[in-house]
Amino acid sequence: MSTKSKVAIYCRLSEEDRNKQSETDDSNSIQNQKSMLLQYSLEQGWEVTGIYSDDDYAGADRRRPEFNRLLADAREHKFDIILCKTQSRFTRELELVEKYIHGLFPIWGIRFISIVDNADTANKGNKKSRQINGLVNEWYLEDMSDNIKSVLTDRRKNGHHIGAFALYGYKKDPDIKGHLIIDEEAAQVVREVFTLFSQGYGKTAIARMLNDRGIPNPTEYKRIHGLRYQQPKRKNSTLWKYFAISDMLVNEIYIGNMVQGKYGSVSYKTKQNKPRPKNQWYIVEGTHEPIIDRELWEKVQTLIAQKAKPFTEGKIGLFARKARCMNCGYTMSSNKQRDGRRYLRCSNRHVAKDACIGSFISVPKLEQAVIEELNKLSAAYLNKDELEQNVVFNSDLRGNKETLQKEIAAYQKKIMEYIKSIRELYLDKVKGVIIEQDYMDLSKDFSKEKDRLEKLVADTRERLDVIERKIQAGDNRRQLIEQYTNLEHLDRETVEKLIDYILVGKKDPVTKEVPVEIHWNF
Repeated sequence: MSTKSKVAIYCRLSEEDRNKQSETDDSNSIQNQKSMLLQYSLEQGWEVTGIYSDDDYAGADRRRPEFNRLLADAREHKFDIILCKTQSRFTRELELVEKYIHGLFPIWGIRFISIVDNADTANKGNKKSRQINGLVNEWYLEDMSDNIKSVLTDRRKNGHHIGAFALYGYKKDPDIKGHLIIDEEAAQVVREVFTLFSQGYGKTAIARMLNDRGIPNPTEYKRIHGLRYQQPKRKNSTLWKYFAISDMLVNEIYIGNMVQGKYGSVSYKTKQNKPRPKNQWYIVEGTHEPIIDRELWEKVQTLIAQKAKPFTEGKIGLFARKARCMNCGYTMSSNKQRDGRRYLRCSNRHVAKDACIGSFISVPKLEQAVIEELNKLSAAYLNKDELEQNVVFNSDLRGNKETLQKEIAAYQKKIMEYIKSIRELYLDKVKGVIIEQDYMDLSKDFSKEKDRLEKLVADTRERLDVIERKIQAGDNRRQLIEQYTNLEHLDRETVEKLIDYILVGKKDPVTKEVPVEIHWNF
């Protein structure tokens, strides 16, 4: 007595044929897929054990919930067959075609069938066809990504808001797509922040005032009102912080200008983004109603420029934007004591209880610590014996550059060898030279080593970029150290040239010493 084959139906709505009747209904495309696949299963005499349906998910999205549930059930062999309308409904990535359809499904005893493009793993003769389909779908993904980027770029250039979240103080216009309208409740807080700053209140003081009054920060406000928001990574996410105020005060969206494109995607295969330089942002003036008038805006921008010079009238502060809290990483702010001395402290401590341990140091003490460390470097670097043995100066930068370039070339050559080995290994499996399990184990090892080498290439390129910048700047460590030997005081120009940033800790209660960690530019 024959047993009916158990089949799992998988459906996915593609981006290009979405036709939804309402937010809660499946799309017509999904309904059509289910109907077609159920009819096909009935004709074949198969038993349908489950229908897995992902609506509004792209074919390259590996986070599809039903897709991942399907894979988990396949691993446990809850069915014998996976049935789709087309192979692209299952995935558009060639990597996943090879991993599952040609790799794991046969091992798990799962047959994959797609009706329209006649893909069937039980038919050995159409394997090349499935691989070609996978390659075509991969090209489709790349082309679609380029087309989407082109459309989004055009919309940004025309001042249309395309973000998932509206900036605090605004909300998306329900009648005009890509247009922002004022959210009056939040806008009142924005106006208050700008007004308080214009009256001389500091950013930390403003944050503390808002927290004391129980006013939720932008993320918490959106959560309370049921608006879309990005989940914060930092703790105390309901509180206003220094940088929330700081970012608000310089955001041109509040004066009616649309500012977008601050971040760009790394690849169409990943959701990872990276910052873009300001000259690549898209800024369009007068796209929506401003919350802040020009007069108040200009006053605030003038004050911000002045706030960057806290230590000497008319000059930027000695360690402005250079000193950071060793505990929480926040930029330390400057304050003036009654006796006229300047000191630095972590403003995050005063935002809320237990926010930070509160790093603190006087400016003269930090200046002396920097000078002492610089003198130590001078003594070591300018000693000719140690110089020859321990220090590679920038006269050797070009040699370092050539070495790194050779390393990258060697890594890339090895990567190509692994790619070739994986291909040959696959052919050996097809020819029956090696069994399926040996192929999986060996190809996994080769792929892991290839990934490791690719990371080495990326890391080495970063080191090469640093050297390139030093060569272009004409930087020379020995000359730099010699130039600043035996200093008694620092000036801002020296700090800018020598120091990347400084980490300051909390005073040791026993030794009374303040930990200082200097990160140099050389």
